[in-house]
Amino acid sequence: MKKTFLFVLALLPLSPTGAQPVAPFRHGDRVAFVGNSITHGGRYHAYLWLYYMTHFPNRRITLYNCGVGGDVAGSMLQRLDTDVFSKDPTVIFLSFGMNDTGYSEFLQPNAGELADKSVERSFKDYQRIEKKLAAYPKAKKVLISSSPYDETAQMEPQVYPGKSAAMLRIADFQQASALKNQWGFIDLTRPITTLNQKGQQQDPSFTLVGKDRIHPDVDGYLAMTYFILKAQGLAGAPIARVGINAAAKKAVLSANCTISQLAITSAAIRFSYLAQALPFPLDTALSSWNNRRATDALKWIPFMEACNKEEFSVSGLKAGRYLLRMNGDSIGVWSSRELEQGINLAGQTNTPQYRQAEALRILNEDRWTLEVKLRGYYWIQYMYFRNKGMLFQDDLAAVTDIIREAQQNIYVAPHLEAYLKGHHKAVREGWIAEMNALTDKIYASNKPQPIRVELIPYTP
Repeated sequence: MKKTFLFVLALLPLSPTGAQPVAPFRHGDRVAFVGNSITHGGRYHAYLWLYYMTHFPNRRITLYNCGVGGDVAGSMLQRLDTDVFSKDPTVIFLSFGMNDTGYSEFLQPNAGELADKSVERSFKDYQRIEKKLAAYPKAKKVLISSSPYDETAQMEPQVYPGKSAAMLRIADFQQASALKNQWGFIDLTRPITTLNQKGQQQDPSFTLVGKDRIHPDVDGYLAMTYFILKAQGLAGAPIARVGINAAAKKAVLSANCTISQLAITSAAIRFSYLAQALPFPLDTALSSWNNRRATDALKWIPFMEACNKEEFSVSGLKAGRYLLRMNGDSIGVWSSRELEQGINLAGQTNTPQYRQAEALRILNEDRWTLEVKLRGYYWIQYMYFRNKGMLFQDDLAAVTDIIREAQQNIYVAPHLEAYLKGHHKAVREGWIAEMNALTDKIYASNKPQPIRVELIPYTP
């Protein structure tokens, strides 16, 4: 394996930035995210879709969760036809590596040899995937290296020393393949590891990966989303930019928005504001298993500055403090100096546009919840029934078999309820219909609306 791997890398100069061009999604794109449990139960693709729902309201796309918990490259290969190509994707994102490298093997005396075998097996299985993807020309391909395994955080779970290095070897052959085939590549392993190590300088137990060292929590998924958006060249694209010169009584900047009916007097600045995008509504709720919030990631990634900037600035004001109102509601009070420097309205959760976007986040979360339930059904199919020759059998014998297995199999048990419901075709169709209805509602509700803006001197 090492000779083959090194030969590939010698032929293909890898990008030191860990990324190769990845085009932003276009209107009508159908994007399949193929991966393991980090995709199956993760939120990064849901966050990514929400970004597009809010920032590009007229660019309708569809993102598919094609993750199966516990998957490796070899089993992903086996479900490409039925679980990925069947969705007629125009873009395919593929991520693997966490499970491919193994776990307890790194505690064995011959851990290095076992790691070599694991990486070699993953490489050989991926070569077969590579051929199938190359033979599917209708879709653009993007390879994503796995979010990292955290060996350095000081916390309770067992550390598998050397696993991270093995995962990097997989990331390297993924990048080499992408370069050879002129596919996109996004490295999540190294940049998130860097953030983990930076955070651990302040708190040795810090990690953007979850408590098990494997599965990111909501803050980690937001970090993953940020690096994907950055790879797509979307960092720095504003929601909107508004600039008013009070002294000159005119608008001096209106990017990705329209300003109309501007009236400036000594008593107030009033205008109508219509942006072409909405802010990204950040999930502030605690996750159920790790007591983290998506907003916790903002300390480590410049998401608000790079990906969620709705800039509002006013120059030429008399010194003092000013109250900003939108549609008659008080939004906040800022000094003339702060307003001249510019404030980011996307950080204000009480604006009309943020409240509109928050409804989209809730709808998208409901859609994601149904999607995860559907993936639980597929987990049983691909991780259990396929090996028994009972793939999609879904008859009484299959139900009896899975109920019995769940009593003794800790991996099957968590997905039993989803299977018992989802094995009925009508139930699956109902889930999909509800997901589609939620998506339709999002795209019917995500168009920015005109807002009446008023800035007046603030009197406590």
